[in-house]
Amino acid sequence: MFKTKSRQGAPAPGERTFSSADVSRLSGVSLRQLQWWDEQRVVSPRHEGHKRIYLTEEVVEVSVIAELRRKGFSLQKIRRVLRFLQREMNKRLSEILNVDSDLHLLTDGKSIYLEESQERIIDLLKAAKQPMFLVCVTDQVRRLTVTPRKPPKSETPAVARKSKAV
Repeated sequence: MFKTKSRQGAPAPGERTFSSADVSRLSGVSLRQLQWWDEQRVVSPRHEGHKRIYLTEEVVEVSVIAELRRKGFSLQKIRRVLRFLQREMNKRLSEILNVDSDLHLLTDGKSIYLEESQERIIDLLKAAKQPMFLVCVTDQVRRLTVTPRKPPKSETPAVARKSKAV
Protein backbone atom coordinates (compact mmCIF):
# COMPACT_ATOMS: atom_id res chain seq x y z
CA MET A 1 0.00 0.00 0.00
CA PHE A 2 1.20 3.50 -0.79
CA LYS A 3 2.49 5.42 2.20
CA THR A 4 2.62 9.21 2.33
CA LYS A 5 5.55 11.04 3.78
CA SER A 6 5.48 11.22 7.54
CA ARG A 7 4.49 14.60 8.95
CA GLN A 8 5.62 15.14 12.49
CA GLY A 9 5.46 18.02 14.92
CA ALA A 10 3.18 20.98 15.26
CA PRO A 11 2.21 23.23 12.35
CA ALA A 12 4.37 26.32 11.85
CA PRO A 13 3.15 29.45 13.64
CA GLY A 14 0.55 31.23 11.56
CA GLU A 15 -0.02 28.18 9.35
CA ARG A 16 -3.71 27.58 8.70
CA THR A 17 -5.11 24.24 9.85
CA PHE A 18 -8.42 22.50 9.19
CA SER A 19 -10.47 20.00 11.18
CA SER A 20 -11.89 16.83 9.65
CA ALA A 21 -15.32 18.48 9.54
CA ASP A 22 -13.87 21.46 7.63
CA VAL A 23 -12.11 19.16 5.15
CA SER A 24 -15.26 17.08 4.70
CA ARG A 25 -17.35 20.18 3.98
CA LEU A 26 -14.77 21.72 1.63
CA SER A 27 -14.04 18.58 -0.39
CA GLY A 28 -17.37 16.77 -0.32
CA VAL A 29 -15.76 13.68 1.22
CA SER A 30 -17.41 11.92 4.15
CA LEU A 31 -15.78 11.87 7.57
CA ARG A 32 -15.54 8.09 7.33
CA GLN A 33 -13.73 8.37 3.98
CA LEU A 34 -11.21 10.78 5.53
CA GLN A 35 -10.71 8.35 8.41
CA TRP A 36 -10.13 5.46 6.00
CA TRP A 37 -7.67 7.49 3.90
CA ASP A 38 -5.78 8.32 7.11
CA GLU A 39 -5.75 4.65 8.20
CA GLN A 40 -4.50 3.60 4.75
CA ARG A 41 -1.99 6.49 4.73
CA VAL A 42 -3.38 7.96 1.53
CA VAL A 43 -3.48 11.38 3.22
CA SER A 44 -2.16 11.41 6.78
CA PRO A 45 -2.91 14.53 8.79
CA ARG A 46 -1.49 15.36 12.20
CA HIS A 47 -3.31 14.06 15.25
CA GLU A 48 -4.15 15.97 18.40
CA GLY A 49 -5.67 13.35 20.63
CA HIS A 50 -8.52 11.89 18.59
CA LYS A 51 -8.74 14.91 16.27
CA ARG A 52 -7.21 15.02 12.81
CA ILE A 53 -5.58 18.33 11.90
CA TYR A 54 -5.04 19.01 8.19
CA LEU A 55 -2.63 21.53 6.69
CA THR A 56 -3.47 23.46 3.52
CA GLU A 57 -1.53 21.12 1.21
CA GLU A 58 -3.28 18.09 2.71
CA VAL A 59 -6.69 19.67 2.14
CA VAL A 60 -5.72 20.38 -1.48
CA GLU A 61 -4.63 16.73 -1.84
CA VAL A 62 -7.97 15.52 -0.43
CA SER A 63 -9.89 17.86 -2.76
CA VAL A 64 -7.98 16.69 -5.83
CA ILE A 65 -8.40 13.02 -4.84
CA ALA A 66 -12.13 13.57 -4.33
CA GLU A 67 -12.43 15.26 -7.73
CA LEU A 68 -10.58 12.43 -9.48
CA ARG A 69 -12.73 9.82 -7.68
CA ARG A 70 -15.85 11.63 -8.93
CA LYS A 71 -14.37 11.40 -12.44
CA GLY A 72 -14.02 7.61 -12.07
CA PHE A 73 -10.31 7.23 -11.30
CA SER A 74 -9.23 4.16 -9.35
CA LEU A 75 -7.28 4.63 -6.12
CA GLN A 76 -4.29 2.98 -7.79
CA LYS A 77 -4.18 5.69 -10.45
CA ILE A 78 -4.89 8.37 -7.85
CA ARG A 79 -1.88 7.20 -5.81
CA ARG A 80 0.38 7.96 -8.79
CA VAL A 81 -1.16 11.42 -9.08
CA LEU A 82 -0.80 11.95 -5.32
CA ARG A 83 2.91 11.05 -5.34
CA PHE A 84 3.40 13.55 -8.17
CA LEU A 85 1.40 16.22 -6.32
CA GLN A 86 3.36 15.74 -3.11
CA ARG A 87 6.62 16.29 -4.98
CA GLU A 88 5.34 19.31 -6.88
CA MET A 89 2.93 20.96 -4.43
CA ASN A 90 5.56 21.74 -1.81
CA LYS A 91 7.30 23.81 -4.47
CA ARG A 92 4.19 25.36 -6.00
CA LEU A 93 1.57 25.78 -3.27
CA SER A 94 2.90 29.18 -2.21
CA GLU A 95 2.85 30.24 -5.88
CA ILE A 96 -0.78 29.16 -6.21
CA LEU A 97 -1.80 31.08 -3.11
CA ASN A 98 0.00 34.28 -4.13
CA VAL A 99 -0.41 34.48 -7.92
CA ASP A 100 -3.42 35.20 -10.09
CA SER A 101 -2.62 32.42 -12.59
CA ASP A 102 -4.51 29.13 -12.62
CA LEU A 103 -2.75 25.82 -12.09
CA HIS A 104 -4.30 22.72 -13.69
CA LEU A 105 -3.62 19.04 -13.16
CA LEU A 106 -4.05 16.96 -16.32
CA THR A 107 -3.86 13.19 -16.28
CA ASP A 108 -4.93 10.11 -18.17
CA GLY A 109 -3.91 7.89 -15.26
CA LYS A 110 -0.43 7.28 -16.69
CA SER A 111 0.86 10.71 -17.68
CA ILE A 112 0.52 13.54 -15.18
CA TYR A 113 1.04 17.24 -15.88
CA LEU A 114 0.80 20.34 -13.71
CA GLU A 115 0.38 23.32 -16.03
CA GLU A 116 -0.27 27.06 -15.82
CA SER A 117 -0.14 27.93 -19.50
CA GLN A 118 -3.48 27.66 -21.32
CA GLU A 119 -1.65 27.07 -24.59
CA ARG A 120 0.32 24.17 -23.08
CA ILE A 121 -2.90 22.65 -21.70
CA ILE A 122 -4.53 22.81 -25.12
CA ASP A 123 -1.42 21.28 -26.73
CA LEU A 124 -1.48 18.41 -24.21
CA LEU A 125 -5.17 17.77 -24.83
CA LYS A 126 -4.70 17.82 -28.61
CA ALA A 127 -1.74 15.42 -28.45
CA ALA A 128 -3.40 12.98 -26.03
CA LYS A 129 -3.88 9.45 -27.31
CA GLN A 130 -6.58 8.76 -24.72
CA PRO A 131 -8.98 10.93 -22.71
CA MET A 132 -7.32 13.40 -20.34
CA PHE A 133 -8.95 14.61 -17.16
CA LEU A 134 -8.44 18.13 -15.94
CA VAL A 135 -8.68 19.40 -12.37
CA CYS A 136 -8.14 23.06 -11.60
CA VAL A 137 -5.90 22.94 -8.52
CA THR A 138 -6.29 26.68 -8.06
CA ASP A 139 -10.07 26.24 -7.63
CA GLN A 140 -9.42 23.67 -4.92
CA VAL A 141 -7.15 26.16 -3.12
CA ARG A 142 -9.66 29.01 -3.56
CA ARG A 143 -12.26 26.97 -1.70
CA LEU A 144 -9.97 27.15 1.33
CA THR A 145 -9.73 30.92 1.28
CA VAL A 146 -13.44 31.63 0.78
CA THR A 147 -15.46 31.40 3.95
CA PRO A 148 -19.03 30.42 3.15
CA ARG A 149 -21.54 32.24 5.27
CA LYS A 150 -24.64 30.67 6.66
CA PRO A 151 -27.73 32.51 5.42
CA PRO A 152 -29.85 34.15 8.10
CA LYS A 153 -33.23 32.51 8.69
CA SER A 154 -34.89 35.27 6.69
CA GLU A 155 -32.90 34.11 3.62
CA THR A 156 -33.78 30.43 4.05
CA PRO A 157 -35.96 29.32 1.13
CA ALA A 158 -39.65 29.02 1.96
CA VAL A 159 -39.72 25.44 0.63
CA ALA A 160 -37.07 24.38 3.14
CA ARG A 161 -38.99 26.02 5.99
CA LYS A 162 -42.24 24.29 4.99
CA SER A 163 -40.59 20.87 4.76
CA LYS A 164 -39.17 21.31 8.27
CA ALA A 165 -42.59 22.27 9.64
CA VAL A 166 -44.28 19.13 8.34
